[in-house]
Amino acid sequence: MEGPSAAHFIFIPAVLLIGLVLGYVMGGRSARAELEKRKRRVRE
Repeated sequence: MEGPSAAHFIFIPAVLLIGLVLGYVMGGRSARAELEKRKRRVRE
């Protein structure tokens, strides 16, 4: 049985990096939306 091919050393980190970026972007949007919601409540 052979070990992982060279493609694994490129593909797996690339998928992990894409996941991290998407999580960061989506989490940032969620946090900003929550802050806006709290600001609106304080104004009322």
